[in-house]
Formats: sequence, C-alpha cells, structure tokens
Amino acid sequence: MIRVLGFDPGLANTGWGIIDADTSRLVPVAYGSISTPAGLPSGERLNMIYEKSVELIKKFNPRLAGIENLFFAKNVTSALPVAQAKGVLLLSLYRNGIEANEYTPMQIKQNITGNGRADKNQVQELIKLLLGLKEIPKPDHAADALGAAVCCYNSHIIQERGVRQSV
Repeated sequence: MIRVLGFDPGLANTGWGIIDADTSRLVPVAYGSISTPAGLPSGERLNMIYEKSVELIKKFNPRLAGIENLFFAKNVTSALPVAQAKGVLLLSLYRNGIEANEYTPMQIKQNITGNGRADKNQVQELIKLLLGLKEIPKPDHAADALGAAVCCYNSHIIQERGVRQSV
C-alpha cells in the first residue's frame, strides 16, 4: 500500500487529498482545502499554505505527491498567485523528503478519464467512482487534488512496471 498526497494549488484555496493505493484498489483517506483570507498580505497567506501543508505531511506521512501544474492562464494576474502557492507546496514536499510529481490538468484528465479534454464534471464523477465515495468531494479543489493523487499513483505504477520489465 502506498500513501499518496495530491494538491491543487491556489492562493485563496489549495485543495488537498490523500489516498492509499495498491494494485487492486484506491482508498480515500482524507481531503479538504487550505483557505486563506483575501485581506492578508500575500506572504502571510503563502506562509499559511506552507504551514498547513507541512502539518498534512506530518499527519498523513505520504510517500509520493502529485501536484497540479499550471498549464496556461488566460490572465497573468491570476496565474502568479497560483504559481506562488505551487512553489510553497513544492518546498514543503522537498523539505519533508516527499517525491513531488507535477501534472498538467490535461494529463490528470487523460489519466482519470482517458480523455485529456474531459470536462470537470466527468473527472469528478470518475474520482467519486474510483474512490468509492457516496458523493463528489467538496470543495472542487479537493476533488481536483484527489485527481492529482490518483494520477500520481497511476503514473508511479506505470513507471515502476516499465523499470521492472526493462531489467
């Protein structure tokens, strides 16, 4: 069994999700969102994300982490805070010895649904089914983070099998 942490970075809301996985099943452990108040300075908000992510790492002790990568943005102003939050998350993973793997939204959609252009509802429904949940995880950022965790696990297994077969 491998424990995998997923993150969907954002300055206002950073989704997180933890799964336990092995070759026969995926089990949701916990999920949620790290929210920061809009009125605070960016540095303080980023520090809150860092501290909370370290708490999650220490509490759940994941072996791997998947993080949604900023693929492109229509608006540079909104892309910068997401990139800053992602950098803080990568730092918290690195400082705690967790292998971080980055995936574009298209890669996560392809991995979960088989279609890189799947809509958000399709991905969320499949996350619900794959993890045996009664309903779609809320908030949306948590569902996206669980998707990053599932993608990370699936990619890890494919890579591990490829290494074994080439030896």
